[in-house]
This record gives sequence, C-alpha cells and structure tokens, in this order.
Amino acid sequence: MDLIINYGLFLARVATVVVAIAIVALILTHLAMRKKQQRGVLEVTRLNKQYQDINETMQSALLDDHQRKAWHKAQKKRLKQENKDAKEKAKRGDDVATKPVLYVIDFKGSMDAHEVGALREEVGAVLSAYKPNDEVLLRLESPGGVVHGYGLAASQLQRLRSRGIPLTAAVDKVAASGGYMMACVANAIVSAPFAIVGSIGVVAQVPNFHRLLKRNDVDVELHTAGQYKRTLTLFGENTEEGREKFREELNETHQLFKAFVAEMRPSLDIEQVATGEHWYGIQARDKGLVDEISTSDDWLLARLDQFEVVQVRYVTRKSLTDRVTKSLMLNADRLLLRWWQRGEKPLL
Repeated sequence: MDLIINYGLFLARVATVVVAIAIVALILTHLAMRKKQQRGVLEVTRLNKQYQDINETMQSALLDDHQRKAWHKAQKKRLKQENKDAKEKAKRGDDVATKPVLYVIDFKGSMDAHEVGALREEVGAVLSAYKPNDEVLLRLESPGGVVHGYGLAASQLQRLRSRGIPLTAAVDKVAASGGYMMACVANAIVSAPFAIVGSIGVVAQVPNFHRLLKRNDVDVELHTAGQYKRTLTLFGENTEEGREKFREELNETHQLFKAFVAEMRPSLDIEQVATGEHWYGIQARDKGLVDEISTSDDWLLARLDQFEVVQVRYVTRKSLTDRVTKSLMLNADRLLLRWWQRGEKPLL
C-alpha cells in the first residue's frame, strides 16, 4: 500500500513539473508571437494580376455556357504554353526582359498622423528594391492634423525625392493642410475633379474654463520656468501677452509651411494660395496646386501595360482595444471633416 501511495506521489510531482514547463513554454511562445506581431508584416501584392483576374471574370460572365467552356479551355491551353516557355527560358539561362515596377503606397492619415510608422517601413522597402525606371504612386487621403506628425510624413516622402525616384501623389478625396504638405513633395499631383485640396494654413483653438472654476471657488496653480513655457492654458487666466505670443507662434508655423510648399513647387504663387482656403480639384489645377485631373484608378489602369504594378503595405496586427480605439478615432476624424465641410462649402 505504501508503495502505491509513494508511486502516486511521484507521478503527481512529475506531472506538476511537466505542467509547469508546459506553461512556461506557452508563455514564452505567446510573448515571442506577440513581439513578432507588433513588428508587423510587409505585404506585397501584384495589382496587374488582380486587374487581369477581374477582366477575365467579366469576359467569362458575358459568355453563354458553350462559349464559356471553349473560352476556359483556350485560357488553360494558353497558360500551359506560357509556363512551358518560361521554364525553357529559365533552363537556357536566357535574359528575360522585365518591365519597370510601379510601387503603390496608400496613406490614409488621421489627426495625429500615427500612420507615419507604416509609411516609414513602406518607403524603406521601396528604397531597398528600387531599380532605374521604377516609379512610386502615393494614394493619399488626409484632412491634415498635428504639425510634427505630418512634417515627419512629408520627410519620409522626401527620402524618395532626394534619391531621384519619380513620385506621383494621387488625391481621390482630400489632401488638405498636412495632407497637402505631403502631396507637394511629389514630382506630380493627380487629383479627382471634386477632391478637396489646399488649406495651406495653421489653426489652433484652446478652450478656457477659468471663469467657470472661479465662479465655483476653484483655484488652479500653474508654475513654469521660462517666460513662454505656457502661453495659453485650459484652467488658468490667460493674458493678452500670452495670446500675442501664441498668435506669433502660429504665424511662424505658417511661414515655415509656406516656405516648404514653395520649395517643393517653385512655380506656385504661394501668397495667392497660402490663405488657408481649400479648393476642389478642378479649381486647384487652375491655381497650380495640382498637375492633372484624374482618379487614381484611371491613372493606374493607363500604366498597367508599361509597369509591373506592386502594392506595398506594412501591416501590424492590433489588439481588440487598439482596433476599437482606431475605429473611434476614424469616426471622430470623419465627423470633424463633415463639420468643416459644412461650414466652408455647400454640400451636394
């Protein structure tokens, strides 16, 4: 009986050790996978194949049953022959003439421009694979946001321009303020007819609750070192000197913005367009803010035969909390843009 009890205790100890090791291994594996997911994954998609599949699907759908069978048979025969020819060329070591690559990068910016992290990775990937005659298309959508965020995003695009890589920015919906700061880095800007472009200006607003707090006998103390460490505050009493300094800083930022746009697009009459106004694509072309009126789809379709079109996306897998937060931020951005449009231009 004692032998059975001792053996049972031994098995329990062994099982405990095994379970503990398994738990540690699972935790380490989970942490490694989580770290890998946080680094993100670079996704490369050949858009020529996508457009070709759509074309073939439509062709097949418009045929009757007998025609469709014959068409599919001919397609299989053609693909088989193409694969055979490619294999023979590879065996012989023949040089295969390849088309230049048109890299497509998408940037849909929020107010804080946190998407610049993915943009950095995508630009870096393009730079590592770039060959002469390759080009880059940036499909851009942004109403603007914080200065430092969009300044960094524009600097990422300058990495392409400084190396002489042809860059085109396509605006289907909106590239305003910080969004236009990014667009103007491109060698050419393509805009849809009614896309919103421009808004070369700076805006800031600060609510102040000082009088409300004063009525309720609430004091707020603010201590700073440096005369202009804080110019305007949320809860303290703002001074005219602070307001003047705040306006001075806004004007300085505006001057930097204007100088940057003028440097990127020297033919632009910067004083005429840097009023903070925005225009639709057709109007923007007349003012020199954009170079061509077209949607990004038509622009791409016109180059499928000339280029191998490759979409480059840096994707990070986000937690449920991050996905919910991003959704709320996107909805807030859309709401702000909607209010802005209603106040500035009539709706259709």
